[in-house]
Amino acid sequence: MTATGTGTGKYTPKPGAAPLPRMIAAQAALETRMLLRNGEQLLLTVVIPTLLLVLFSAVDIVDTGEGKAVDFLAPGVLALAVMSTAFTGQAIATGFERRYGVLKRLAASPLPRWGLMTAKTVSVLVTEVLQVVLLTVIAFALGWSPHGSPLTVLLLLLLGTAAFSGLGLLMAGTLKAEATLAAANLVFLLLLVGGGVIVPLDKFPDAARDALGLLPISALSDGLRDVLQHGAGVPWGDLGILAVWAVAGLAAAGKFFRWE
Repeated sequence: MTATGTGTGKYTPKPGAAPLPRMIAAQAALETRMLLRNGEQLLLTVVIPTLLLVLFSAVDIVDTGEGKAVDFLAPGVLALAVMSTAFTGQAIATGFERRYGVLKRLAASPLPRWGLMTAKTVSVLVTEVLQVVLLTVIAFALGWSPHGSPLTVLLLLLLGTAAFSGLGLLMAGTLKAEATLAAANLVFLLLLVGGGVIVPLDKFPDAARDALGLLPISALSDGLRDVLQHGAGVPWGDLGILAVWAVAGLAAAGKFFRWE
């Protein structure tokens, strides 16, 4: 409110929306707080990846090939962390927001719909940064020795986030909330087992391995593993797979997402 030119202590209202960047930042902060306060989300994004990294690094359960188990597991668990936040967590949260009418009400606010999606994306990225930092610290404590270019790793993580975000929003915007909850958790479990996160893809039959290699979780985990474990250059094949999933998922989500 601003003071008027006549009279001391008199004020007149100055209605209007806040600047768009401030609205997006406020919504992103709210989305992040809600995500981090949710027990189920914390289980998916923090507890499960951490337990898998520590357990399979300390106990010889799965044959991960030559070298230390943590060198194989850490890149896969980083990929799992991206999937748990960008796909599973975002799909479930957005699905129930849609069911309870939260998205419908937010769509009628001064914050445009694309601004809301931008805020959700920022929230996902902030959460992933926290996940990567935590898992990296734990992996180093377990004796991890990463290699390769950090810029290539960042590119893989960003493309993986885009791919999983598109698929998560597509699921949340087309299915009922209960169906989204069941489907997102089922996909999480299936890709955990068959996506090269814990079990190497070469343990599967040839036909299954070729098909599994085209999944976004497989491309992300294999790409990260090539760089961080083997010190390879840019994994163009894995980046291409992630780019296709990102474009297809985001385009489908933009076309079929229903706000009500």
